[in-house]
Amino acid sequence: MSRVLVVGSVAFDSVETPFGQVEEALGGSALYFSNSASHFAGVDLVAVVGEDFPEEPIEKLKAKGVDTSGLYRAEGETFRWKGKYGYDLDDPDTLDTQLNVFGDFSPDLPDDYRDSEFVFLANIAPELQMEVLDQVDDPKFVALDTMNFWIDSKRDELVEALERVDMLVINESEARQLADDANIVQAADTIREMGPQMLAIKRGEYGALVFTPEGKFFAPAYPLEEVYDPTGAGDTFAGGLIGYLAGRGEVSETRIRQASVIGGVMASFCVEEFSLGGLDGLTDEMIARRFEKFERLVDFKTIDTLEE
Repeated sequence: MSRVLVVGSVAFDSVETPFGQVEEALGGSALYFSNSASHFAGVDLVAVVGEDFPEEPIEKLKAKGVDTSGLYRAEGETFRWKGKYGYDLDDPDTLDTQLNVFGDFSPDLPDDYRDSEFVFLANIAPELQMEVLDQVDDPKFVALDTMNFWIDSKRDELVEALERVDMLVINESEARQLADDANIVQAADTIREMGPQMLAIKRGEYGALVFTPEGKFFAPAYPLEEVYDPTGAGDTFAGGLIGYLAGRGEVSETRIRQASVIGGVMASFCVEEFSLGGLDGLTDEMIARRFEKFERLVDFKTIDTLEE
């Protein structure tokens, strides 16, 4: 079993949706990813928090097999984000962003992390993502996430980073923006020409489209009766996907397809509660049961040949 290295943010989120709200809840890409991936592989976490960040969630991470040697505590306050969702839960309005110590974040990998085989570069500036890759010796599989802000403001740096990764994890609107193409299949082809031979396009409540050199795969989202908070769902999806691959130590077409469904399973738990509530207390048995539900969701028989 391989471990997976994640570099990203740890934050306090204040979130309002039509179904409730929370203030100063745990969040951040690295936190969601680690809580998800730790069910399938060991995780090495690199991020920064402020003096105000409590010890309890760090101890919980350690209990889940997450190595926090790369979680640095800096003088100042932890990164904060405040957002509000309407009934379109895919598109939040950002009300406030306070980078605080995250604004000076410069990833410095502990020596034990530099031989990581599986790497996830969460949504941080592309030049920082490349700094991480400069410190990793010979990774087997590298995935990168990004967002519209970096596509707009640091496109050249992002394209340079994409040349060095195996998979891009991105949402549908960002894929169209990056490729400058409204057709999602053509956009995927354009992005793959930039470097990553695999592409996972997140489509919110409609699942994900996954592109590999062998073809295309649709991973559904599970239809839930209650969805409270989509914050972190994309990073939770990535955690399930990449954590599963790392746990198997194998990147193949079959494993990518299985991992993509696992990502959807983990994201479905995430959105059922605010913050990390949907991932707390999650057991292997609960994950396996929902995976079986995903299987039944898309199970169908081949029809008889139609004849005139």
